[in-house]
Amino acid sequence: MGGAVSAGEDNDELIDNLKEAQYIRTELVEQAFRAVDRADYYLEEFRENAYKDLAWKHGNIHLSAPCIYSEVMEALELQPGLSFLNLGSGTGYLSSMVGLILGPFGVNHGVELHSDVIEYAKQKLDFFIRTSSSFDKFDFCEPSFVPGNCLELSPGCSQYDRVYCGAGVQKQHEDYMKSLLKVGGILVMPLEEKLTKITRTGPSAWETKKILAVSFAPLIQPCHSESGKSRLVQLPPPAVRSLQDLARLAIRRAIKRALQQEVVGARGAPRSSPRARRRPRRRRMETAVFLDKEVFASRVSGPAGDSSCEDAAEERPEPPANALREK
Repeated sequence: MGGAVSAGEDNDELIDNLKEAQYIRTELVEQAFRAVDRADYYLEEFRENAYKDLAWKHGNIHLSAPCIYSEVMEALELQPGLSFLNLGSGTGYLSSMVGLILGPFGVNHGVELHSDVIEYAKQKLDFFIRTSSSFDKFDFCEPSFVPGNCLELSPGCSQYDRVYCGAGVQKQHEDYMKSLLKVGGILVMPLEEKLTKITRTGPSAWETKKILAVSFAPLIQPCHSESGKSRLVQLPPPAVRSLQDLARLAIRRAIKRALQQEVVGARGAPRSSPRARRRPRRRRMETAVFLDKEVFASRVSGPAGDSSCEDAAEERPEPPANALREK
């Protein structure tokens, strides 16, 4: 399913088209979509189709149409610090966008049936972490992918604030999906050919909203082992951040805040939209940065609006977006 919006020439143009068609309606969702290039989740020989509003499938690898993902992201009403469960997590494209919104204190788990797809998702996640400049702009909640059938989750697994299922759910599995939600949580899934949003308003109270008509492959039923027992899927336990992690986060946020205030003060006006500032002028400043449990002194690139640095910035090549992380 897809084709609701025009094809784009690049990721930003695709997002512009989704906004114009009102599939993307909130700033948080827009920022997440712009930060994760959809083409990076395609095999190289199919990248030319990445910015079309169409689903893509190759073997077990599958991506829904951008208009579907944007409706899902908007319906989930994501906020920093929430817990998220992605049933049928696939390439990890959606999980990575969600992780940019959840931030460092969120929970981001995915369950995927096919082991080859999990390996593909891990490769794409590693590529995103190593190469994306989004790591300098967001606090990322890294997704964890677990192999197994999402209909065989261990009865002792935690409930989540947000749940998405990326396969068609039949009526007999509706209550099972609802049981994964905390009170106040939101479940989004294709239920009987309709993308459906279900909000748990109380222990036994639910609000249901049909979003749009969709066509998804149905959930694959569990295959029992030779002993006749199901293979229960164990989800990762809640992680508790160390004091060192908390200190690193606090220092990183303080540096980002200082840079942002400097930019606003120099320009005398709020920063422009994400699309307008894709190629800012840069200058260099000295700072101390925590990375991977070590502290070191480094030169960090940041935007600047003062004219005294413009000539120097134009004379030398701009450093790579991830120079800080590479060093």
